[in-house]
Amino acid sequence: MNKKIGFYGAGNMGKAIMQGLLEAKVAQAEDIYVFDVYQPALDKIQADLGVNTVNEEEKVAQQVDINLVAVKPGIVPSVLDKIKDHISSDSIVVSIAAGVTLETLTAHLPAETKTIRVMPNTPALVGEEMSALAPNEFVTDQDKEDIMEIFSSFGQAKFLDEHFIDAVCGVSGSGPAYVYLFIEALADGAVLEGMTRPDAYLFAAQTVFGSAKMVLETGKHPGELKDMVCSPGGTTIGAVNSLEEDGFRSAVMHAVSTATKISKGM
Repeated sequence: MNKKIGFYGAGNMGKAIMQGLLEAKVAQAEDIYVFDVYQPALDKIQADLGVNTVNEEEKVAQQVDINLVAVKPGIVPSVLDKIKDHISSDSIVVSIAAGVTLETLTAHLPAETKTIRVMPNTPALVGEEMSALAPNEFVTDQDKEDIMEIFSSFGQAKFLDEHFIDAVCGVSGSGPAYVYLFIEALADGAVLEGMTRPDAYLFAAQTVFGSAKMVLETGKHPGELKDMVCSPGGTTIGAVNSLEEDGFRSAVMHAVSTATKISKGM
């Protein structure tokens, strides 16, 4: 990609995106500019990644083609207000802030600014994120290709209409927490049966990882894969029956619905 990319915020998510870009060779360190109010964070990211660090938001906007806003939701409007006069008509503004809508973003930007709202998740830190990308009407097909190249460099990404973003928050934005809870519970069950704690976490986490990979790589319906493990009268179908009796499926569905409703109210 022959683009200069600016980051406003040098936190974990911003750094994960930069690492993905550099490792996939989508961008070179000299083409990345970073601003953060916390100087030690800038010093560390410059030392770790060799990117350009800048002490004013405006100086980033003047240099780059893509502006990636990676700050807390409440800070987004003030960042946009500082850079709006330095954004060209060809520039793209991307926000990864939860709950900040395209309407809010465009209210703090020049008319017809190309704007994309993104909902990533924390597995970005290990190169396995899932991101939803919601563009406004001014984003071109070429712009979409450029942004997709960025967000697919450290996981997977998909363009969706903005009204799906709240559901995305419920399933993948908050989803890692549900999975960690499941891994912990799975391991607790093994410890209850006498397995050591380190072994229990290893077996539980690898089982979840491998099962997810089966879904993604085989293209089979999760129900079909589940049936493949459930022998008649066997241990697995007995355990599945126990989960159904305890409301496992409905509890997970309710969790996704709850997170979605909270996202809508942000």
